[in-house]
Amino acid sequence: MDYKETLDFLYSLQKFGIKFGLSSTKKLLDRLNRPDLNLAYLHLAGTNGKGSVGATVTSILTKAGYKVGFYSSPHLVTFRERYLVGLEMISRKDVVRLAQKVREVVAPEEPPTFFEFVTAMAFCYFAQEKVDLAVMETGMGGRLDATNVIKPLAGVITNISVEHTEFLGRTLAEIAGEKAGIIKPGLTVVTAEKRKHIRDIFNRIARERGASLLSLGHDFRVRTRPAGGFDYYGLKRRLQRLELRLIGQHQVRNAALALAALELLAEKGFDFTEEDIRTGLISVQWPGRVEMFPGPPDLMLDGAHNPAAAETLAKLLPRLAYKRLHLVLGIMSDKDINRIMAPLLPHADALYLTRPVYFRAASPEALAASAEGFKGPLIILPKISTAIEAAKAAAGPEDLVLVTGSLFTVGEARAYITGDKDF
Repeated sequence: MDYKETLDFLYSLQKFGIKFGLSSTKKLLDRLNRPDLNLAYLHLAGTNGKGSVGATVTSILTKAGYKVGFYSSPHLVTFRERYLVGLEMISRKDVVRLAQKVREVVAPEEPPTFFEFVTAMAFCYFAQEKVDLAVMETGMGGRLDATNVIKPLAGVITNISVEHTEFLGRTLAEIAGEKAGIIKPGLTVVTAEKRKHIRDIFNRIARERGASLLSLGHDFRVRTRPAGGFDYYGLKRRLQRLELRLIGQHQVRNAALALAALELLAEKGFDFTEEDIRTGLISVQWPGRVEMFPGPPDLMLDGAHNPAAAETLAKLLPRLAYKRLHLVLGIMSDKDINRIMAPLLPHADALYLTRPVYFRAASPEALAASAEGFKGPLIILPKISTAIEAAKAAAGPEDLVLVTGSLFTVGEARAYITGDKDF
């Protein structure tokens, strides 16, 4: 197969849906001679922020001279984004070769899901590249996520909000229990979860498994500086006047989680300097998360794809310098559309409803039903590129065009803006 045929095959596996459980992944890895063994791991779970934490850890350790693999999902523009070594995406040639390698050992009576298959590819790739550390992001949940076959050096649980209720449970407590499934005997996990009743669940599971939980605000802290930047009061390190490339108070929390995780990795033999930390923080690249494209008008992309992320984005908007906000929205039909739109609409002066080319995307008309009562112009433009151009044409030089609501929306928008394509 060539690269396009390989992608077509991989995406065809989505017909097998989402399947929770580790047995299928373990059997697939057994037939691949367990490429997941003998690698060092950092495991990331949580609702929002996993990618930012992983990108930050990868950036700092790469500056320190380590070879770091980072497996994340979903991708924005190209499938190759899911597999990074340092700051470099996997090559098309390796995607084709690794997909074929995994495909050759698939048992016809037990076909893997898309995520099981591409996770097996990640293990093969990082073993091939002999990475010093593999940063593995869960796809959904934690306990029965395909990545949970690993024995990590440290773990991170970013936060918890209601998501994927058909798989993870309908209550925050049930979802927290699933995310806490990455907690293993002897493991130390750091979290930024602020709610005591959720932390109590994490702590209970940690005690039951002989593990430890360290919390932001209790075991390590950050203080935002009025003039910009932040101070970090960590497990052992004290760092002042740190600067961060990623924008927003939530990214300061994510950076604190990354720094705490790095302190745990330092106890396992990873060595890095304060200069590596400072340089790594200002070099982090995580596309589509409060990503600015200078204008005029300025254009911002943010993949606020659930209510918690939308609320975080809404809190950030008043801190940005713009005159009027032109909001371009595309949301998945299986998401809580009302709760995603509710915190954002009060900030918008004009609303452009659209949809990415993806089968799960809600129609602009469905989004319009959730925008009832919006006072400004409401324009339905089914094609994302058309919606972006309409917003830019209507915006003044001091206005801001914001594209958000789904990572699929942001990915398609970014491909249009940058010209990057991946078939």
